[in-house]
Amino acid sequence: MMQSRQKKQPKKLSKMQTYALYFFLFAFLGWCMETIYSFIVLGHFTKRGFLYGPLCPIYGYGALILIIFLGKYRNQSLKLFVYSAVIFSVFEYLASYILEVLFHSYWWDYTNDFFNLNGRISIFYSFAWGIIAIIFIGHLYPFFKKKVNFILSKISYRMKVLLLHSICVIFMVDTILSCIRYLSI
Repeated sequence: MMQSRQKKQPKKLSKMQTYALYFFLFAFLGWCMETIYSFIVLGHFTKRGFLYGPLCPIYGYGALILIIFLGKYRNQSLKLFVYSAVIFSVFEYLASYILEVLFHSYWWDYTNDFFNLNGRISIFYSFAWGIIAIIFIGHLYPFFKKKVNFILSKISYRMKVLLLHSICVIFMVDTILSCIRYLSI
């Protein structure tokens, strides 16, 4: 009598852990994008974002909004564009307002841009968010998802959790220290 041997499936990260991983990945890539854009425009390195470290959380949250809520419109480009342009304009406006109220500082200012609202959002960036959403959902996220899944398949579950928890702790410490810094200015 032959016993069938079942291959033990490696334990995977939970959905929330995976979302946290994507948050950090895209917050880092957003920081890189901001830094490169700033370097091209200004001609020198400029520290970008709120945190000490190389993360722009607004991009991490934006990626999660796209992945969790707007990914279902992957094959409906017009809906994805319109919903993203509206949702991210509201998100950007609220983030700008909250940062100003809490820290009395501005991280971006579109006052000189055509058709802006209180310098917090502009029609150009609203349009850009719609285009970025189409590119992100259609191409970037599937590419990174495939690469992340491949890398994760090579790492033990314990190491994945340890790395994720370490990144979370570093992020929380960075957030606290950054808040202290901006509150004391």
